[in-house]
Amino acid sequence: MVSTVEDRVELFSPTEEHEAIRAAVRELCDDKVAPLAAEVDERAEFGWASYEALRAGEFHAPHVPEVYGGVGADALATAIVIEEVARACASTSLVPAVNKLGSLPWVLAGSEELKRAFLPRVASGEAMVSYCLSESEAGSDAAAMRTRAVRDGDGWVLDGAKRWISNAGVSELYTVFAVTDPDAPRGKGISAFVVEKSDAGVSFGAPEKKLGIKGSPTCEVYLDRVRVPADRLVGEEGGGFALAMRTLDHTRVTIAAQAVGIAQGALDATLAYVAERQQFGRAVADFQGVQFMLADMGMRIEAARQLTYAAAGRSERDEDDLTWFGASAKCFASDVAMQVTTDAVQLFGGYGYTHDYPVERMMRDAKITQIYEGTNQVQRVVMARQLLRR
Repeated sequence: MVSTVEDRVELFSPTEEHEAIRAAVRELCDDKVAPLAAEVDERAEFGWASYEALRAGEFHAPHVPEVYGGVGADALATAIVIEEVARACASTSLVPAVNKLGSLPWVLAGSEELKRAFLPRVASGEAMVSYCLSESEAGSDAAAMRTRAVRDGDGWVLDGAKRWISNAGVSELYTVFAVTDPDAPRGKGISAFVVEKSDAGVSFGAPEKKLGIKGSPTCEVYLDRVRVPADRLVGEEGGGFALAMRTLDHTRVTIAAQAVGIAQGALDATLAYVAERQQFGRAVADFQGVQFMLADMGMRIEAARQLTYAAAGRSERDEDDLTWFGASAKCFASDVAMQVTTDAVQLFGGYGYTHDYPVERMMRDAKITQIYEGTNQVQRVVMARQLLRR
């Protein structure tokens, strides 16, 4: 049966249930997360109080299926959760975003035994999970990774170092990609494994000193002869690179949602400020030049939101054009977030450049959305390749 346009729109347009989730997350974040955002940024430490607030509301890992103890949120609901948390605190929005990134390979390809062993821990909030793909010489070129996994009896021994790992050190679980067959064709000899923080030989570098998202630690993960049992292999041996790329097709939607949330938070703050701030005897909001900027900010955010929700629909249905939609949503929304937050700082004037107001933090936080889970230059390469294949 061919879907009508109305059917397809309904598949990614928020339902009443989605909007109820949005309202619940917004209320929680306005009450528990937003008041801590500046302190989390200033201290550059993981916001445990914000994490516990999300955990209490079951918004820390909403994507985990119900059968494994989660709430079973669909891709759009998960995007809405991340959007609303990012509106309050971008660092904290990386809790549900990174939990999905780290555990989605298990959902997509893991054995039933592996899912039942690890997903309930993430669902309960007992453990967070991080995604270990990048290395110092294998960022955009992830297939060039050097971390090795060698068979050892009934298990594997992992050696190497992973870099730019979000929430490293605070996560208890790690999905690690490593070369298992160095003689295989490029990208074909990589496999994925679950590694626990408590495994012998796991250690972490010092947190990176970053421009933004300071409340989400980013560290190197060191693997020094880390032995894991055979049942920690995720999916098929040699299928790790394809699994990593398939995972990113889905999770780039969450970065798009994060970018939309950051931009919306900046616009909300700006609207309140220009309505109150007086210059030349009237509110700054009364000046046409300011109104044009506000209109452009709102227009771009809504366009990014709709593209993100369309991508979330493709993610939920795992459609063939997800790669294009995931890349385009992430690329467009992150560019919008950078532009909107920069304009927000401009509209605040000198105050926008200080820590007294949130827009400078939002501008710093927005920048990373153009870089991680594939730079926007890489996204454009991905999109062009998809277009040329049509």
